[in-house]
Amino acid sequence: MRDAASLYRLLGDEARLRLLRLVWQERLNVTELTGVLGLAQSGVSRHLRLLKEAGLVAEEKDGGFSYYRLATSTIDGEHGLRPLLESQFEAAASDAAVRADETRLQEVRRLRKENFDAHGSPDARDARQLVPGRSWAAWSRALGLLLPHVKVADLGCGEGYLTIEAARWASRVIAVDRSEAVLKRARSLARRRRVSNIVWKRGELDKLPIRDETVDVALLSQALHHARDPQRAIAEAARVTVAGGKLLVLDLRTHHEEWVRSKLGDRRLGFDESELKHLLTDAGLYDVTVRVGARKVGDPFTVLIASGTKVEP
Repeated sequence: MRDAASLYRLLGDEARLRLLRLVWQERLNVTELTGVLGLAQSGVSRHLRLLKEAGLVAEEKDGGFSYYRLATSTIDGEHGLRPLLESQFEAAASDAAVRADETRLQEVRRLRKENFDAHGSPDARDARQLVPGRSWAAWSRALGLLLPHVKVADLGCGEGYLTIEAARWASRVIAVDRSEAVLKRARSLARRRRVSNIVWKRGELDKLPIRDETVDVALLSQALHHARDPQRAIAEAARVTVAGGKLLVLDLRTHHEEWVRSKLGDRRLGFDESELKHLLTDAGLYDVTVRVGARKVGDPFTVLIASGTKVEP
C-alpha cells in the first residue's frame, strides 16, 4: 500500500503526467521534452529523475544523448497503472495544454525526419530515410550557389539561422528584429560561424530601419504572423526593395492552435492563400505566387510560400 500511495502521489502533478504522456508515445531527450513542454530544463530534469526513481521511465544512451522512454515493466505491474493512465490520457486529449504538447511533438518528429543523424543507422525505423549524405540544409546551400550575388534583408530574423544561410550566397544581408536579446544571440552565432557580411539592426516590421530601395530581396520567414500590422509590414518590405526586386514570404496557413499566442507571441493564427496574395498585390507587387511549401498529415501547421516582384518605374 505504501508503494502504491507513493506512485499515485508522484502522478498527482500535471507536468509529470504531461511528460509521461509524451514518453508513452515517443522516446525523447531532455532538450526535446523541454521544447515540447515549455518548461525550464532544470524542472524537466527533476521530473525525469523522480519518474526514473519510481521506475516509470527508463533512460537509454544513444549518440551522446540520454533518451527517456516508458518503463513498461512498472506500468504493467501490480499497481494497474496502464488502464488508469490510458483512461486519463484519453480524457485529457481535448485539453488545451495537451493539444499544444501534441503539436510540438509533431514538430520534434518533423525535425528528426529531416536530420540524417537521427536516421542514419541501420536500425532506423524507416529504412526509406537511409540515403547517406542526403540533407535539406546541403540542398538549400547548393541552390544558393545558383543565385546572384545580391543584397538581402531578413526581416524578423530571430536568432539568425536563415540570415547566416542567406549570407553564404548574398553580397550583404541586413537582419532586423525587434528583440535586442535575440539579436545578441544571432550576432554571437554569426561570430562563431565566422560570417561577417551581415548588418544587424533592431526595429519593427512596420517601421524598418532601412532606407528606400536598399536590397534586391526581402525575406519574411515565419515573421508576418508576429507583426502588429501585416499589411504595413509587407508595404515596408516592398519599400526597402529595389524596383524589379523580389519579396519572399514564408508563413503559416490559417490554423486554430490558440496556444501559440501565449507561448510564442503570435498575433495572427496564420493567413489563407487569398489574403497573402492580396497583401502582396496591394503593396504594388506583380507576378504574385502563393503555394504550399510544406505540409504533413496530422500536423496542424501548413507552411505557405508567397513571392512577388516590385514594379519597375
